[in-house]
Parts: sequence; C-alpha cells; structure tokens
Amino acid sequence: MRRRHFIALGTATAVAGCSGSFGGEQRGRLDLTVRNDRADAVTVQLEVVDDEGLNYAFEETQIDAGVSEAFAVTVGADGRHEATVSGDDWRGQVAWSVDSCREFRGTVRVTEEVVAVSSECAQR
Repeated sequence: MRRRHFIALGTATAVAGCSGSFGGEQRGRLDLTVRNDRADAVTVQLEVVDDEGLNYAFEETQIDAGVSEAFAVTVGADGRHEATVSGDDWRGQVAWSVDSCREFRGTVRVTEEVVAVSSECAQR
C-alpha cells in the first residue's frame, strides 16, 4: 500500500513538469518516500528546511507496517535544502542543493535494526 502527500506551506503551489513555478521563478522539488519495514506502525515526522532555516514542510503521520508513504514538497529556487524524517528511536536525513539539482528524490527505509537512506538527483 502506498499513500501520496503533496505539501505546500504558506504559498499556493503550481506544478509545472517536475518543479513548481511561482510567477515564472523555477522552484525546487523533493519527492521523498518513507517505507516502514518494521513489524508495527511507526509515527513519522517529516521536516524540510533550507540553509537559512525557512521551513517548507512539517508533517506528522503514522505509517503502518509494510507500507510506504510518498511526500512531494516544493522548496526554494536556490540553495541547500535538508529533509529530516524521524520517529521515536530513529532518524534519517537527505540534503541537496537546488542550484545543481532542481528535482531531488529520496527514500528512507525503516527496519527494526537500521534506517537506510538513499537519494539521487532526478533533474538538473
């Protein structure tokens, strides 16, 4: 089972292709998947910020065992951005620069023993 979230805080979001467009300004985008491979449900907090501390997303959700949740977050037009996904006893992070990667994809997989994080630039 997979659920998808589109997150925009404080502004209207228009999606143009792979990145948001605000008044002609190309924005960056994060597509993040969180997979719970634990035996029980986990409560997950997602926070996405830029290097100046501007918060683009903050969400808390519960993910059932064996389920993935996908999040799409439109971020600023330039600079470094960081996404942190955490639970009661674990944490995973991805970071990228919109200057060199307009659309960024990440996956955080949570098991009983480990938190595995992978990421890639999807569009320069």
